[in-house]
Amino acid sequence: MAHQLAAFTIRNFTPDAWPAYRALRLRALEDAPDAFGSTLADESTRPSEEWAARLARAATSGIDHPLVADVAGNLAGLAWAKVDADDPALVNLFQMWVAPEARGQGVAAGLLADAVRWAQARGATAMQLGVNCANDGAVRLYTRAGFVATGWQEPMRPGSDQVEQRMRLVIAPV
Repeated sequence: MAHQLAAFTIRNFTPDAWPAYRALRLRALEDAPDAFGSTLADESTRPSEEWAARLARAATSGIDHPLVADVAGNLAGLAWAKVDADDPALVNLFQMWVAPEARGQGVAAGLLADAVRWAQARGATAMQLGVNCANDGAVRLYTRAGFVATGWQEPMRPGSDQVEQRMRLVIAPV
């Protein structure tokens, strides 16, 4: 389900693209360490087989939607939508990130819109995500897209002074 928006394309990560996924994910963790529950130290030690298996499972699971943004031939953003393990009507959004050089061009909104369309097409009634309360740009993006804070907050990860809040979007039926 690729679509073109201005000078970038949003498409699914395919299993054979695991090296690019790994590189982009590690770059995201390096660029924005306080934006994710995972850390660069943890993710960088994962073996190649694990990265490959992650995308291979996503391609066949029916519940994963890993996305990549291609900006003028450069991979510059990612997001991962996944059906909730306990509630098939809920889709969680993870790993949302756009490279600094591609920010302000609508790439994040494009990734988010694609993830929401996918969730809606599979019959989900809501999407949720966690966002660092101090990340004003991300909070504004999600608010503009209709997400609202649920009131749930906790540290980004054990021992962190950064606080994550959950935001939720009600998805209208197709």
